[in-house]
Amino acid sequence: MRRIAPLFAVLVLAACSSSQDQQAAQQAPAANTQADEAAKKLETYQQLLKLHNDGPAVQLGHEIVDRYPDTPAAVEVKKTLDDVEKNYKETTEKNRLAAMWLYQVSPMQGGTQSTATIQSSRPSGEEAVRLILRRHTDWGQSVFLYAVAGKGFVCKGDCSLKATFDGKAKIIKAFRPPTGEPALLFRNDAQFLKDLAKTKRLTIDVVTISRGETTLTFETGGFDDSKWQPLAKKKK
Repeated sequence: MRRIAPLFAVLVLAACSSSQDQQAAQQAPAANTQADEAAKKLETYQQLLKLHNDGPAVQLGHEIVDRYPDTPAAVEVKKTLDDVEKNYKETTEKNRLAAMWLYQVSPMQGGTQSTATIQSSRPSGEEAVRLILRRHTDWGQSVFLYAVAGKGFVCKGDCSLKATFDGKAKIIKAFRPPTGEPALLFRNDAQFLKDLAKTKRLTIDVVTISRGETTLTFETGGFDDSKWQPLAKKKK
């Protein structure tokens, strides 16, 4: 019996070793398959980077890192993924802000006007208010708020509007046009434009006839002065 026990132990060890070898043999092809799949995706990832197609590249890069974490391809992707994703997010946000502005040149009451317009982020929809920068061949330069719907603003004579430019508090002097449009014209448009050029978020407190006291929010960071065309004064 004493001889049988060691022999049995040897057989058990041999069986375990054989089982482990089989598992390793089975796992090796699977690992190789994953590495091959990841390598093919890496080629696509690198091609997307060459084409500056960062959105799909970021998505594919995360797929490689998440699904094939222990492959050489994942190691390679990690070298660039963070920077690519950061640049992609910054570019996406820049494009989003730029798209909020509308630039137009059109005839207006016997002259020509060039406008840059942005709509409030809050309130939005039917309650939105437009901020309009205008150059006109007869009337010159002006900046004003225009109510998309409703009866406009409450303002007697000159009114002082509390505003913030990226959190910095300022006062904007404004008045209602005598012609009755639902608008508020700014007195010092030159100073406003100077402040606007370096502002990403603008708020203006107004009183509207339909809503009462309202804080308007404009995401102005995408303003491009080069797209707001200057106009020569009309010859008399």
